[in-house]
Amino acid sequence: MNETKTSEDAARLLAIVQSSQDAIISKKFDGTITSWNAAAEKIFGYTASEAIGQNIAIIIPEELYPEEREIIAKVKGGEVIAHYETIRKRKNGDKIIIALTISPIKDAGGKITGISKIARDISDETEAKRKESMLAAIIDSSDDAIISKTLNGIITSWNVAAQKMFEYTESEAIGKHISIIIPPGRIAEEAVIIENIRQGNKIDHFETVRVSKNGKEINISLTVSPIKDKNGKIIGASKVARDIAEKAEAEKQRQLFTQKLQALNDYKDEFIAIASHELKTPVTVVKANLQMLEYKMANDANVEFVYKTLAQVNKLSELINSMLDVSKIQFGKLHLYTAVFELDTLLKVIVENMQQTTLGHEIICKVCDETLLANADSKRIEQVMVNLLTNAIKYSPNHGDIIVDAIKTDGNIIVSVKDNGIGIPAGDIDNIFSRFYRVSGAAAGFSGSGIGLYISAEIIKQHGGKIWVESEAGKGSVFYFSIPAID
Repeated sequence: MNETKTSEDAARLLAIVQSSQDAIISKKFDGTITSWNAAAEKIFGYTASEAIGQNIAIIIPEELYPEEREIIAKVKGGEVIAHYETIRKRKNGDKIIIALTISPIKDAGGKITGISKIARDISDETEAKRKESMLAAIIDSSDDAIISKTLNGIITSWNVAAQKMFEYTESEAIGKHISIIIPPGRIAEEAVIIENIRQGNKIDHFETVRVSKNGKEINISLTVSPIKDKNGKIIGASKVARDIAEKAEAEKQRQLFTQKLQALNDYKDEFIAIASHELKTPVTVVKANLQMLEYKMANDANVEFVYKTLAQVNKLSELINSMLDVSKIQFGKLHLYTAVFELDTLLKVIVENMQQTTLGHEIICKVCDETLLANADSKRIEQVMVNLLTNAIKYSPNHGDIIVDAIKTDGNIIVSVKDNGIGIPAGDIDNIFSRFYRVSGAAAGFSGSGIGLYISAEIIKQHGGKIWVESEAGKGSVFYFSIPAID
């Protein structure tokens, strides 16, 4: 009967050992493994047949051999070592963190004959604790208030920054409703936020106002995210609140500055319009008198001074006209007087006239013989072309050919002016058509007002077309514009 009971007890014990989720291993004092359960196979990767008879060193990192000798010495003395955390290694060489409980094995006479080890893999648990500790440290050191709450609005966590921002201590806040920091007029926001959280939606950078313990209103940016349990059920919400008082003040100052800048800009545009208009009449009179003087002094040796003065007056007149165009554009008064005309013919005439102004450049007109009909303001299109050709001549100090071309494609006429001049730096191309913009680099050494291309761009824009440039510094530029064609 006793033998039967002993056999049953042994079988039961063996079943418990084999079904355990923990590795249960026995060994001799010399380290020889004498038993190895199923969990040990799973944790360490060795089958029982591979492990039994081998030295326990097969699962111990070499640098921890001294630790094993200390353990054996303690167990020989009858000591039980419980929950000892250490490192062991798997068959594939991977190291794992385990919790060991080590006990002496005694024979019927009480003599210690070996050692039993129960090993639990706590790698995942340890990593989870490490991440949890790291997360807690990040939350506590954050400059943003980080708060968690239930779906009923009850505060469940409150970091250091939340205490600093809202002036409630952690003990004062936890367990209270989140409404302690919401102004009465904004309570409805909380219902909207919670409804979004219940549906699994995250709220990003929601700018609102909250209130501190002493009643001070705080401009904040809120990010609210759902909190889920291990089964994926939404059980609460986390809030990250950033104080944006400085940002709000900066935005206020920016708006004031923008308003003042706009007012100054309006004054400037008004001044330009008035000054240009008032200058136009006296310059016209001066020009007329100079032309009369030029006629009367035709045979006078001093007529050269009249020529030079008249040339400068012409430049001044062109600048005044350009400034008037700028003011018209700014006030929406640049009107077009459109009519159907042959653009190809106009381009040829413009090229012939511009050729008379330069001896060092050859302006080649490659416009095809096809009639290119356009319904446009011919004087304004001529103004654009003269500006592009003048620039091509000015910015090609080493002379070279300037090529004018025009084609009809996809219902548009595309006109191009190509030069082999100094080109435009890549960083300037995006701004080349901006008002008063001056190109950097080599072009900065050339005189100019920075309004010609701006006016050209506005003229083409009002025609329903586009204007653009392709250029490379040191290799020249090609300016293009397109306007709708007439079939």
